[in-house]
Amino acid sequence: MDNQYVATIVYALLSLVLMFAGYKVFDLITPFKFNEEIKERNPAAGLIVAGLFIAIAIIVRASIL
Repeated sequence: MDNQYVATIVYALLSLVLMFAGYKVFDLITPFKFNEEIKERNPAAGLIVAGLFIAIAIIVRASIL
């Protein structure tokens, strides 16, 4: 395997782990649980989570480059 492919896979896995960790930290510091709010079909909670994932992805991308 080429070294670039290995680096891409490692960075992708690292990004997913960091995004999940960021989501869990954000979920812990807020007074409500996002999973429950999304299951209750709260569109505002869905937008917050989507924005959170986009923001974390931008930060992770900037730190990798």
